[in-house]
Amino acid sequence: MKDLMRLTLAIDSDLMTTVRLTTGGLCSAAGLNLDDSEDCKVCVTESLLLLSHAGYTHAALYFGAENGIFVRVTGCGKPKPVSTASEDEISVALISALAEDATMEKREEGYEVSFRFHA
Repeated sequence: MKDLMRLTLAIDSDLMTTVRLTTGGLCSAAGLNLDDSEDCKVCVTESLLLLSHAGYTHAALYFGAENGIFVRVTGCGKPKPVSTASEDEISVALISALAEDATMEKREEGYEVSFRFHA
């Protein structure tokens, strides 16, 4: 798998446009069509929302390319205790419906969301 980008950032609404633009550019470089690129941007945004609701203030994003794009979004640091938001169910449903091979795992080292879009 070809590494496209690794990015660590604060989960901040002011950065969401930057993350979406970056994701769109990487999807284009990986050969995705416009519809899949838009779906991937939604999945990245929803992944960051899930991490935010889980109490994370920072996230690491990994983008890899092999016959499309693979994305992994992981919470960084120790999460602050927060209540579970009901919107999480919507985020999980969107990611599961739009992406291929979607997984959402709570691990000892943090929360991780990964998914793939084929070109």
